[in-house]
Amino acid sequence: MKKIMASVMCGLFPFLVMGQAASELAIANVVYQGRMPCELGAFVTVTADPTAPGFFDVHIKRDKYKMYPVATSTGAIRLEDRQAGAVWIQVANKSMLMNQKLGKRLADACMSPEQAAVTDALIRTPVPNILDAPALNATN
Repeated sequence: MKKIMASVMCGLFPFLVMGQAASELAIANVVYQGRMPCELGAFVTVTADPTAPGFFDVHIKRDKYKMYPVATSTGAIRLEDRQAGAVWIQVANKSMLMNQKLGKRLADACMSPEQAAVTDALIRTPVPNILDAPALNATN
């Protein structure tokens, strides 16, 4: 009976089994999906796993990773495949795929259409650099 229950739990509730919380499941809702072009002509494809809510299949060339969200303190979106050592990091204007076991980036500057729009907006209207701010007048 315990084996049957463990099998059911693994299949139906992977987040509970892996210790994932509702916050990680919420992160999954903001992961960009699709085939994304990256620098040097590479492509990464991110698709939601229809059988495991919150999990994603991440493909690059012949490699495939099964990833799940991990909360971060910075607000960046982070997906991990701990067994393979792969990490997908998504910020507002780009994403990157790294392999921690190999100690290298597999793909960098990957952009969904939404991220490309943010990049274009930053080029047109750069964020002011705090070092370039006008100096305060000593008399104020």
